[in-house]
Amino acid sequence: MHSLCETHQAISTLMTTDVDLPVSDMEESMYADISSKLLEFCNAFTSELARLNHGNMILKSAFSDPDEVSLSHIDCWRQHMASKNPRIENCGEVLSSLVESMNDDHDLRGLKKKVNKKKKKQYEEEKVLMRALYGVKAKTLYIFSVFAAAFSGSSENILYINIRKEMKEDEEEVPWEKAFMELQNVIMNTFLSNRFMVIKDVKAVESGVEMVYAAVQEGSVPNSLMVEPLKQSVMVLSERFDHVSKETSCLFDTVNSARDALFERLRTKYEYELAESNVAECR
Repeated sequence: MHSLCETHQAISTLMTTDVDLPVSDMEESMYADISSKLLEFCNAFTSELARLNHGNMILKSAFSDPDEVSLSHIDCWRQHMASKNPRIENCGEVLSSLVESMNDDHDLRGLKKKVNKKKKKQYEEEKVLMRALYGVKAKTLYIFSVFAAAFSGSSENILYINIRKEMKEDEEEVPWEKAFMELQNVIMNTFLSNRFMVIKDVKAVESGVEMVYAAVQEGSVPNSLMVEPLKQSVMVLSERFDHVSKETSCLFDTVNSARDALFERLRTKYEYELAESNVAECR
């Protein structure tokens, strides 16, 4: 998430402050369209992190009495963790549709036809921006798909994004393509299993809870050697969820600010064009 914050800050700076770069209505529209979805994903991830953290609060209550473990609280935790977040369940389908639209929007060959051949400099500049936007989208959608897979527990949500041929020209390579494809292969090979679980800390807590729960049901009193590591795992998990939640909020604010800056640039451009048109009519 921190990496995505830096990436979106960079593309925002490129699109809103580089006066020499011709940001067309097409690029503005492309970023505006996908950024609205990114904000929805940020909200979905934040809600899931809040749900998981609520589960941690329940566990803390279960172990609040040093002399007794509350089975009722553990039962409540198990029910809570078994519940589904509809926002997360829908992420995979939405991400796949965004990849399809991304491929339709970014076409260097189509751009070349739209830009007059005499305006070679303009074409080269717009090509740079289109490629940059494509890279930002590819990185963002892929990382979001990994988060969606982690939260849902399903590797089916992980996207596999192929760099389309239309983003290349005269057989030239996209500089980051090889590294990006290798990253996708490594992650897919690492996490493809019968039970997909990226959030290993959650798995550790689940295992610890089930161990304590079984001991209490058998009439045993869990000793500190069993309970203390679990308490520590819950604490560490809460801290990590808080960290990811803060980074997700940072990304939300970054994307939202980029949208506002882009819309302001668009408004200013239209006002200038309208003023120029009015002056021309007066002449």
